[in-house]
Amino acid sequence: MNLYTPHPVRVAEVIDETVDTRTLRLEFKDPAFAESFDFKAGQFGEYSVFGAGECTFCIASPPTRRGYIECSFKKVGKVTNAMRELEVGDTMGFRGPYGNHFPLDRMEGDNLLFIAGGIGLAPVRCVIWNALDLRDKFRDVTIVYGARSVGDLVYRRELEEWAGRDDVKLWQTVDPGGETPDWKGEVGFVPSVVEKAEPKAENTYAIICGPPIMIKFTLPVLIKLGFTKDRIFTTLENRMKCGLGKCGRCNIGPVYVCKDGPVFTAAQLEDLPPEF
Repeated sequence: MNLYTPHPVRVAEVIDETVDTRTLRLEFKDPAFAESFDFKAGQFGEYSVFGAGECTFCIASPPTRRGYIECSFKKVGKVTNAMRELEVGDTMGFRGPYGNHFPLDRMEGDNLLFIAGGIGLAPVRCVIWNALDLRDKFRDVTIVYGARSVGDLVYRRELEEWAGRDDVKLWQTVDPGGETPDWKGEVGFVPSVVEKAEPKAENTYAIICGPPIMIKFTLPVLIKLGFTKDRIFTTLENRMKCGLGKCGRCNIGPVYVCKDGPVFTAAQLEDLPPEF
């Protein structure tokens, strides 16, 4: 089979997360492929609208929930505009999974700290649900999530569910000026809320994804709190295009993000060229 040939998938559900962010639940049309399909949290795929092109997104649903995959995206370009036009029952394409993954098996028996900003919650959400579906394998689970405004918070139904669980500690925040009169969460930038939450670094893994500026200022906070760089993971999926290491767009020094990533530790990021 041609490496670039996508598998047909049917749009099974359309969920509007915000005014510009949407989630598609997709089911493989080939029953045999659907049965055999498997992936790990953190891997990504290429999603295509026939006649419009394809784009790269993480698989936002967890591998513990079989029978479908989900992707979440913002309407920002030709392909995502075409994806916004899709309705339940329509057909699009998917190829993957590609890349490495978050090593959840290595994290078993330890605490998990999830930090996300904006649509960066999508790849983190995959790992969160993967861990929660295997809840007895992990100790404390803490989630810190922030967005520019209340209207920019994604996965609101799931945020409510996590907030209501007694085995999850959830911190939600919006940027100053982004709150509403009925907002009961924090007001402040994600790095400051992480510092306020004071997650313990001992026996804890941190998984972080969001705008580069958020990651840049959150990493020093985690180091200050005692996290070691080999226990901090992030994903660089926004740098990928073909998914196969052919186009070179994701190349950073000796690394092809699509093949060597997209998941990296903070220690690995430190070894990448300064242009990153």
